[in-house]
Amino acid sequence: MIQKAAVFAAKAHEGMMRKGSKIPYIYHPMEVALIVAQMTDDPEVIAAAYLHDVLEDTSVTPEELERTFGGRILSLVQEESEDKERTWRERKASTIEHLKQASREVKLLTLGDKLSNMRSTARDYMVIGDEIWQRFNEKNRESHRWYLAGILDGLQDLKDLAAFQELERLYQLVYETR
Repeated sequence: MIQKAAVFAAKAHEGMMRKGSKIPYIYHPMEVALIVAQMTDDPEVIAAAYLHDVLEDTSVTPEELERTFGGRILSLVQEESEDKERTWRERKASTIEHLKQASREVKLLTLGDKLSNMRSTARDYMVIGDEIWQRFNEKNRESHRWYLAGILDGLQDLKDLAAFQELERLYQLVYETR
């Protein structure tokens, strides 16, 4: 199932690049799946990590995802997906609020996703500094700081995991040092 999800995600994200880079987008779901696989051996959660952006960022439909991978994976991916019709602030506030009652599995997906994103942000921040915020739809550094602080708060029950601790250190590097 994990391999099937990897192939499906690669096909769905084919031709896409990471924001502000020439890095193929599929590297992000691959990294998220690897991070999640270090925290759980549940194949459906790992598969959902590969697939976490397909509903949000590709033409894959919920029906197609459920038909191919089943209801549990569809549910996990839907819980990790944002409604792109809402504003950036509304989407991020909704994610923060959702984490308060989200299942451990969804929190693992969120942690993997945010850690992967934050690794990329921190790498680039160390090279180009505050110019990095220009590549995002929301160009305000303080908005990103607010969002990640809310994510860290919502993931507190995972604070003993190495991935959480790395995310926290990267937050401090990018948002609390100059």
